[in-house]
Amino acid sequence: MGQSLRAALGSPTTIRRLSSSPRSRVWLVEFDGAPAIVKQIASGPGAHDRYLREETALRLAGRARPRVVPDLLATDPGSCVLVLEYLAGEGPDEEWMVHYATALARLHAAAGPADAGALPAWSEPGPADARSFLDLAAQLQVPIPPQLPDELDGLLGRLDPAGDHTLLHGDPCPDNAVHTSDGIRFIDLEQAAFGSGYTEVAYLWTGFPTCWCATSVPDPVRSQAETAYRSTWRSITGADPGGQLADACAGWLIRGDALVEHARRGPAGYLARLPHEDWRWGTATARQRLLHRLTVVAALAADHRALANLAMVSQAMRDKIQQRWPGMRPLPVARGNPIHNP
Repeated sequence: MGQSLRAALGSPTTIRRLSSSPRSRVWLVEFDGAPAIVKQIASGPGAHDRYLREETALRLAGRARPRVVPDLLATDPGSCVLVLEYLAGEGPDEEWMVHYATALARLHAAAGPADAGALPAWSEPGPADARSFLDLAAQLQVPIPPQLPDELDGLLGRLDPAGDHTLLHGDPCPDNAVHTSDGIRFIDLEQAAFGSGYTEVAYLWTGFPTCWCATSVPDPVRSQAETAYRSTWRSITGADPGGQLADACAGWLIRGDALVEHARRGPAGYLARLPHEDWRWGTATARQRLLHRLTVVAALAADHRALANLAMVSQAMRDKIQQRWPGMRPLPVARGNPIHNP
């Protein structure tokens, strides 16, 4: 901590270093006996950009009531340091999914058109992802309808976040959602962006695609969570959420780098590798994750004319995968917060 932070908060007493990703360093400290979190974005490519994203997102989300992020106590841009309110997390909660969806809606609604330019746009899947998906279908010997490439082009267009000012967390995994006595608060907003809220609502359908704790949410719980999201969004904005859930889930399906942890993301070729290799990340393998997303998209997209061919191909790919690897198990079922699953 530099002199500016010490002048604002006093000298800290370090309690302990906390676990974090390689992209940051985090400590629990005390200022005059009061606990706080000190987070420094690790040096390296893009460090200052990640710092600016998180600081900006915390300030935007800090306007929400009830609160959905920790209070930002002080900053030191030169050292990429944030000093944050300490959140005392509580144990597992059977209503976690509903609380999560409610807090997500509040977070998403914290920004608007007046905040244009404050954050980058969400990085949607692109043509390389669509080609990789079609390549996987061909390798699985699934017939590709001639309309499907154009259908995927239309999907990419609808997923384009241009002009959307919904505040996305960027990585709303269960271990970035702290359950507190007054609701869920989100931490680690280094990847915050503007885009469609359904991009992150889709986590409940697609098995938390950017998270180590991939899990399946039971249909009744999912329905309750989506209802909570919609009603919370409507109560804040006076309108229904924009976009389509089926489009968002389809976007996660064709996005190959959502099959690997953050440090390995970027290339679009992961889908095409699945017929020849599988790999485990957290609670599931890549093939398990893909099978779950195919099942979801086949069901959700069946009633959407713009995704009819994708729904058909997803079902056929699902059947081929089950025939080819018959012993594959489904994703574990989430019971409350997925990080507490056995």
